[in-house]
Amino acid sequence: MPLDILATPRLRLRTADRDDADFYLALVNDRGFLEHIGDRGIRTREDAVQALLDGPIAMQDVRGHSLYVVELKDSGTPIGMCGLIKRETLDGVDIGYAYLARYCGRGYAYEAGMAVLALAPALGLKRVLAITSPNNLASNGLLRKMGMRYERFVHLVPGDAGSNLYSMEF
Repeated sequence: MPLDILATPRLRLRTADRDDADFYLALVNDRGFLEHIGDRGIRTREDAVQALLDGPIAMQDVRGHSLYVVELKDSGTPIGMCGLIKRETLDGVDIGYAYLARYCGRGYAYEAGMAVLALAPALGLKRVLAITSPNNLASNGLLRKMGMRYERFVHLVPGDAGSNLYSMEF
């Protein structure tokens, strides 16, 4: 059963569950996701269920935070994901997000992102990181608009293309 985490004037953020598989399958195969985040190889509903169980659902159980499903408050339509995640390749928790292309450019990512950042201190976090590809101009701009500070260019794993690393202190 999904748990409500946050609400904004237009959005509801809640934990993910198995019933989000069709939405998640569409999200991870959306052109923007594939271009800026990468191909996760998730091609079936069963793949999506397993990815949710191994990813956001497991992280929520272990850490008490994860990527949350972002829904339009008035219709309950899932439009993306946003939340706080712990990657093995980073030395801190980072804010992550992805939205279906048809919902981009409407301020939803900023609205959800600011709500997630406001939650961070209540979770005991003193610092939040963010990564994005240098050529993702929209995401780099969004992180700066949210008040995050560019730190440096990093390689999360040897041989990767590299990412811009941002941070925010609380």
